[in-house]
Amino acid sequence: MKSAAVLVLSLLVASLAFAQGQTHGVDVSAIDHSVKPGDNFFLYANGAWIARTELPADRTSLGAFNLMADRTDKQVAGIIDSAAKSNAASGTDLRRVADLYASFMDTTTIEQRGLTPIKPELDRIATIKTRAQLAHALGLTLRADVDALNNTNFQTANLFGLWVAPGFNDPDHYAPYLLQGGDVLPSRDYYLSDSPHMKDILAKYTAHVAAMFRLAGYSDPETRAANVLSLEKSIAEKQISLADDEDIHHANNLWKASDFAVKAPGLDWPEYFRAAGLDAQKSFYVWQPTAFAGLSGLTASVSLDVWKDWLVLHALEAQAGAFQRTQTGTLPQRFEDEYFAFFGTTVAGAPQPRARDQRGIALVNSVLGDAVGQLYVKQYFSPEAKAQAQALVANLLAAFHARLEAITWMAPATKEEALRKLGTLQVSVGYPDHWRSYDGLVIHPDDLFGNVERHFLFEYHYSVSRIGKPVDRKEWCMEPQTVNAVNLPLDNGLNFPAAILQPPFFDPAAPAASNYGAIGAIMGHEISHTFDSEGAAFDSQGRVRNWWTSADLAHFNAATAALAAQYDAYEPFPGVHVNGRQTLGEDIADLGGIAAAYDAFHASLHGQPAPEINGLNGDQQFFLAFAQAWQSKFREASARSRLATDPHAPSQYRADIVRNSDAWYPAFDVKPGEALYLAPDQRVHIW
Repeated sequence: MKSAAVLVLSLLVASLAFAQGQTHGVDVSAIDHSVKPGDNFFLYANGAWIARTELPADRTSLGAFNLMADRTDKQVAGIIDSAAKSNAASGTDLRRVADLYASFMDTTTIEQRGLTPIKPELDRIATIKTRAQLAHALGLTLRADVDALNNTNFQTANLFGLWVAPGFNDPDHYAPYLLQGGDVLPSRDYYLSDSPHMKDILAKYTAHVAAMFRLAGYSDPETRAANVLSLEKSIAEKQISLADDEDIHHANNLWKASDFAVKAPGLDWPEYFRAAGLDAQKSFYVWQPTAFAGLSGLTASVSLDVWKDWLVLHALEAQAGAFQRTQTGTLPQRFEDEYFAFFGTTVAGAPQPRARDQRGIALVNSVLGDAVGQLYVKQYFSPEAKAQAQALVANLLAAFHARLEAITWMAPATKEEALRKLGTLQVSVGYPDHWRSYDGLVIHPDDLFGNVERHFLFEYHYSVSRIGKPVDRKEWCMEPQTVNAVNLPLDNGLNFPAAILQPPFFDPAAPAASNYGAIGAIMGHEISHTFDSEGAAFDSQGRVRNWWTSADLAHFNAATAALAAQYDAYEPFPGVHVNGRQTLGEDIADLGGIAAAYDAFHASLHGQPAPEINGLNGDQQFFLAFAQAWQSKFREASARSRLATDPHAPSQYRADIVRNSDAWYPAFDVKPGEALYLAPDQRVHIW
């Protein structure tokens, strides 16, 4: 068991390693001058860094975002350590933070308890004898663990997932959305793809499932595994793809509670909703109606014994990797080892898991994010930094406004609504105006399993309690200590957490070219999401409504189709291409983001030339800072997994979006015949 002091030291080493190589502005030591910018701009900007960077054994990837997160984790480690030493009163957030971390680090108690904490759930599954009881058991598993629009847990391992958000047709009130789920593997492609790589993973998954049954003491684990795999393949066949899932117009399906038995027969829906505590709810948005019909049918056609084994496996998997992205679970080490051997190594390619203390930080951030966030911003995000970031956002919004005004292909009525939408955009920088309350969430220092279960139920009940209530458009969906940013189309809002507003993305000591190329393009990216293939479906009030003329929409669709085709052509592995439809929303945002950031950068110069630094003029610094923000190195298994599950394009192609920018060509003397060169009429311009 590592102490908090060792935790701080281990994170400090990673942070110092980053700081030693960091400069204010473009990192010229990362540039690979043997690569022509016009052939591969990502490698030109980052090739030397990639060549000298070794991936640690516990990492599936490394890059600018990871290194900023490491620095933030070091800061959070200090917060947790202080909470542990504070001897805070029971029921306070400080006590919760200290006790949750302690429960995760208390491996002795976890091992001593073995499967005792999960045994009541496994025993309940064993007593299922009717389809009504199956529906009840499935309803008990419903959790608010999906977010359809923010690329967070796209798909739940439970049969369905609940998301509570502003209503598509009534954005002033919260409504319940139900989304497809049912599989343990990251996406349906793992079950259905014919590629040798995916088939190999599926074979190893079957062995993993058998191992989980064996570790839990179940008889005939191989037969159970084969039956569960057959069911999960059937589930995958009923689901829709990630690319199709992102079409908002197909998701706007408001069903009455009584519609489910007619439109999705098979499951005992009244019993399901009763178990889920939703039996009084009169209507739901059903995101994927065909999937619901198919999945419901399976509950009636597949044997109860197979469904019971499916429930057992999903219960074990959920606790072995309760927070899959943070590699944290609640079961004894043998389950954690088996879980990581498959998901961490086979699927993602990491030779070993993160150190337990580092995973403990991730757990605390996941469960008590706002409690930690309040302390984080007090220590690490000054009012001056917030004001500087807000000024930068204001410049980006002004640049985007000017670009919208200058568009010639848009009819006056469409442009008017676009400008109104931009003008009402709610931008939050650093941290929220008010914080989540964790009153009622019970955390014990010696009960990791119970802490996690109570957390999931706390979040579920919180979500359900909001249904029908007025929308709080100031609420955040990220914590301040998150190195990320988000666009909230149903709120017509943006969140820029404090942790992303630090070097190298945002550095008050760096030249304007670097700040606009890095954090400016990221801010522009989030603003552009307001008008991407998803965002364009929402009006200025967050309502799903077609506010476009038919000619304008046709122009927009043609331009976005050209961008999707551009990304379809990228082939990161032989025979494996990027799915341009799957990544389209993010690619549109990248394109609009860099265009607005470039304009804002030049506006900030007030007609003066940018200073030349290290032999680089202003435009060169801007585009290099943009490409270095996507600096990254991936293990092959992780890169392949992301192609199937991530709505973002691989980092190298995100950096290469510059090929659509007219200003990039003279900045680097890019000529016809070079790999990234596009003739002027082939460059995609949308916003």
